[in-house]
Amino acid sequence: MTLGLTAMQWISIPGLEYLSPEWIISTLGAFGVLTVLFVETGLLVGLVLPGDSMLFLAGVAASGAADSALGVSLPLNVLLVGAPIATFMGSQVGYFIGRKLGPKVFNRPNSKFLNQARVEQTESWLLKYGVGKALFLSRFIPVVRTLINPMCGVARIDPRKFFIANLLSATIWAGGFISFGYLIGERIKESADKVLLPITVIIIVLSTIPVIKEIVSHRKRRN
Repeated sequence: MTLGLTAMQWISIPGLEYLSPEWIISTLGAFGVLTVLFVETGLLVGLVLPGDSMLFLAGVAASGAADSALGVSLPLNVLLVGAPIATFMGSQVGYFIGRKLGPKVFNRPNSKFLNQARVEQTESWLLKYGVGKALFLSRFIPVVRTLINPMCGVARIDPRKFFIANLLSATIWAGGFISFGYLIGERIKESADKVLLPITVIIIVLSTIPVIKEIVSHRKRRN
């Protein structure tokens, strides 16, 4: 049994297996990976799409453990070049949406994500860390990496500063996770089906911790 099927049994929501990184990689290949990256970082409908775990497993799918772990092999050069570009372009589209349509999109008091309070939180975060650091940190946090790009547009962050920060953070985040997955895959060729699932689960858990902390913090502020 491949890791893809095993991982779906453990970490996928029943009926939504097509959102799992394993399904995307094994069914849609490199094109699917790049498309998901663009949608997740550029369009607000990408809030539920995988990011870190998909990049990691895509790197594995380009390594010597590809066949035993996922049953499919992806071209490493396409991933290393295409993933940062797809992430960068998606983020630029998100920024443009926020800059042009921000007030209409985010002025929703009853929305959990698309509301003015989120814009104000992002502005505060940007003031605390600066555009570069804030955008880089957001890459590792699900939901936030989708919302921060249009919110930067709403907050009227300087386009040049956003462009540079976006380019650097997209390259480091996407290229880094793919390289990490590739290196791990090369090291665990013989035991990929046993070792890879725990590593993937750890990455998913670590990426959700900031979201859980934010939810708990938000509820405490409300109380």
